[in-house]
Amino acid sequence: MKKVDKSKFEGLYRKLNRREFIHPDPLEFIYEYDNSADREIAGLIASALAYGKVSSILKSLSSLLKILGPEPSVFLSANSHESLQQLLRGFVHRFAESEKTAAFLSGASKAVAVYGSLGECFMHGQQKKDVTIFSGLCFLAETIRKFCPSCPGHLVAMPRKRSACKRFNLYLRWMIRCDDVDPGGWDERLRPKLIVPLDAHMHRIGLDLGFTKRKSADMKTALEVTEAFRKIRPDDPVRYDFSLTRLGIRSDMDLESFLHG
Repeated sequence: MKKVDKSKFEGLYRKLNRREFIHPDPLEFIYEYDNSADREIAGLIASALAYGKVSSILKSLSSLLKILGPEPSVFLSANSHESLQQLLRGFVHRFAESEKTAAFLSGASKAVAVYGSLGECFMHGQQKKDVTIFSGLCFLAETIRKFCPSCPGHLVAMPRKRSACKRFNLYLRWMIRCDDVDPGGWDERLRPKLIVPLDAHMHRIGLDLGFTKRKSADMKTALEVTEAFRKIRPDDPVRYDFSLTRLGIRSDMDLESFLHG
């Protein structure tokens, strides 16, 4: 691993980890909800649809959350899977057509009904001895999928099948961390155990910094990159995730200059 200048990452964090730099990002939708139950449902949906062009993500999220109304947790608890199928007819976000979306929402709603909240469902699978949140992530994903009345497709990742689970790890970052960007709401003591939401952008950064040599952006790679960041910030290994992703999204910010300057 290359020698890393911690002050360089901290400088980037101070500069970019600010609310004003969130747009365009699905995270911006979560701030519309004050109630924690609504926020965790909106966050799950926002992370699940966080793939493809950003403009399409924001458009799909706006459309779907409008259907669910100002209290998505109440809406889901009050509607059956059959009702959701009717209400979502015609909705599509790339590979996520209405049937898969309805199944996904029904599974999440059932998980809330059984465990009280998505956060409690996650915690049911998490053990104090765990070094990372992988166990809780697996339990949450597998529980939602188990409760889906039909296949939700890729909307619910399968961590044990090597997927990097970028969107689920993004969701857990939002729910567990609390700062100027991440809204938090779950047990923030789990912050040191978070896993980097690994996508092509973060994989490239990991390779360039020597955090990993693996060519596949899978869970093993995500854990390697996370461990490298943990050496920089043992208390907060995903601290720089938002700031680094700004370098890949905003045209006025240069990733190359940061990595090699």
